[in-house]
Amino acid sequence: MAAPAIELDPAAPVPDRAAATAYVASVCFKHGPPRLLGAELEWLVRSAWRPADEVDPAQLLRVLGPHAPSTLRTSVPTVTGAPPPSPAPRAPEPLPAGSTVTVEPGGQVEIATPPLEDLSALVAAVQTDTAAIRERLATEGLTLVDRAADPLRAPRRILRVPRYAAMEAAFDRVGPHGRTMMCSTSAVQLCLDAGEGSQVTARWQALHEFGPTLVGMFANSPAAHGRRTGWKSSRMAAWLSLDPDRTRPPDLLGDDPALEWAERALGTQLLCVRRHGHWNAPPAVTFGDWIDGLGGLDEAPTWDDLDYHLTTLFPPVRPHGHVEIRYVDQQPGGEWAVPLALITGLLADPDTLDHAREAVAGVRHRWVAAARHGLEDAELARAAARLVDLAHASLAATDPDLAALVADVAERRTLRGRCPADDPTVEPGEGELGPAVENPYPDPRDPVSPGGDPT
Repeated sequence: MAAPAIELDPAAPVPDRAAATAYVASVCFKHGPPRLLGAELEWLVRSAWRPADEVDPAQLLRVLGPHAPSTLRTSVPTVTGAPPPSPAPRAPEPLPAGSTVTVEPGGQVEIATPPLEDLSALVAAVQTDTAAIRERLATEGLTLVDRAADPLRAPRRILRVPRYAAMEAAFDRVGPHGRTMMCSTSAVQLCLDAGEGSQVTARWQALHEFGPTLVGMFANSPAAHGRRTGWKSSRMAAWLSLDPDRTRPPDLLGDDPALEWAERALGTQLLCVRRHGHWNAPPAVTFGDWIDGLGGLDEAPTWDDLDYHLTTLFPPVRPHGHVEIRYVDQQPGGEWAVPLALITGLLADPDTLDHAREAVAGVRHRWVAAARHGLEDAELARAAARLVDLAHASLAATDPDLAALVADVAERRTLRGRCPADDPTVEPGEGELGPAVENPYPDPRDPVSPGGDPT
């Protein structure tokens, strides 16, 4: 059970670890009846005529027009030499159904819906705003990519803002996969109310337990940077390798997720420190170290620094008052609605949730196997078939159209042990990719497989 939210002066210093732990535990889960849903969808962007060309930030700024985020507006002068933006730039306009637009470091376009009351309204909003984005991009020959990792282009950061420069520097100390994640991947994210009482813990645990099965079902990134990787989800492989302490699933799922999350947050290294014109963080210094005066930082952290630190944690499921499910690859065409519907259906009632947890009990730690093999892993394939049955039965009573879409994808792929990565080439240039490289995502620590994860 989360503690009541603690109200604090954002500019005041954090006095000690105990106070920081209590604060994070009080804000990470907002208790209440689970009513609202939201979605965040990212897409890679490319030229329809020259798919291997890099994204031009000035062109992206033009086509997004009044919807362009401030990070893109402030980045374009760095590239083009244009005059600096005004001190108080106008706020971006929402899309027709209310979604806001952001741009990721490599030029990926993301829409984030407002919180909505039901799944049908959420899907309708995403359809409307996706159509608006596609129409804008098409005016200059740009298109959205139907893969979750860029199969052709090397990662290149086009946003020149302190946050992303600091992230890049921190990830580069670990290896090359941070740049891949930042600049060359895209996902479907579902945002849900945390629930109330003991329901919070059950939903939190279940969303992690479903993770490997859903990663395998929806894996859609078999190539990156001009080569096949040998993984069904190169996106998830990159995420799990880039900074395991920041991105791995929890080792244990106990009965006090708020406290566990708070302790993890304080034990994670700093990614950004917003001081002195650049935001680079000293290496190997956690937020808890900063509170304790370690790491050579001159100023003590404030509560605002702690809030910002929480935005730099990227696990597969993240508590942010509500809960963000972040482990699903972007899907081809309009099939992004399937994982949204599936997860919502599985959480619809306690009996369905219990049966779904039973179905995945034997594969709940198989994150690596799911990313590498998809549903070629027989145990994951069996779990996926059972989840589809449960979700379809739940959805059939409330949304027959979405239930039919789930059934169609299940028939074409899931029940045949296939995922989108197994489909024939769908993107221009994929047919000319080089052969698979041997395990481009090695991690001898295997941080995502407590108890072992056979591959």
